[in-house]
Amino acid sequence: MAKLSLTYSFLRKIGLNFSEDEYGQVSLWTMFTTALKHVRNAFLLKYSMYSVLLSPLNYRKIRPIIWRWMGAKIGKDCYIGYEVYADMTHTELIELEDHVHIANRCFLLCHQRDLSNYFVGGDYAKLPYYKKKITLKKGCLLGTETMVMPGVTVGEGAIVGAGSLVTKDIPAWTVATGRPAKVVKQITSHETENN
Repeated sequence: MAKLSLTYSFLRKIGLNFSEDEYGQVSLWTMFTTALKHVRNAFLLKYSMYSVLLSPLNYRKIRPIIWRWMGAKIGKDCYIGYEVYADMTHTELIELEDHVHIANRCFLLCHQRDLSNYFVGGDYAKLPYYKKKITLKKGCLLGTETMVMPGVTVGEGAIVGAGSLVTKDIPAWTVATGRPAKVVKQITSHETENN
């Protein structure tokens, strides 16, 4: 095994329990620059959630711009409601295509602990994270208080009902709801409805 960094050794000595796989080779400089990025993203995210200044522009203009500054890929005419949490440590893993709507109080999480090697007697804090991209395809909607987990793609035109927990991909042109979210309806074409 490679020698652990002085930074990691110091963190262990002061009682902080981090995953060796994640932090064992981290330099002090890397830790410092990462912390600055997180502080900047936290400030931008908080501003975009609660700002009343120019409030009519917040949903469709200001929040998408701020998310781009944080590293997310945001398409045209996206709507981001208030109190929407982007994974501020991994915003570069979030992609919103054109015309995506995210209602208020949603949460997009791009990382979580990898439980595949967690056994009785193990230390949860030492487990590594896995990080996966979240993609919201053109024209989809996340209802209020929806939580999207790492690695999920919500298909084009799909609607995710309020309060849902999205753990798996949602196909295009469907309605999904629940915890975990399941498809409950296929959206039909306009021609099919009129026949």
